[in-house]
Amino acid sequence: MELDLIFKIAGVGIIVSVLNMLLKKADRDEYAMIVTIAGLIVVLAMIINEIAALFDTVKTVFGF
Repeated sequence: MELDLIFKIAGVGIIVSVLNMLLKKADRDEYAMIVTIAGLIVVLAMIINEIAALFDTVKTVFGF
């Protein structure tokens, strides 16, 4: 796994947490939940290639 990917994930997490706090302070709890779910989807889209590579490695190791 690349270090750059970890920094990108951390950056998305920081942005989502700040937006979440701001929206909760403004009594916009619904939007805060939507932002959190959107952040989770963005991070999952970023790491989907790494997950695919992990499954390929497991297949290779166990000979499937």
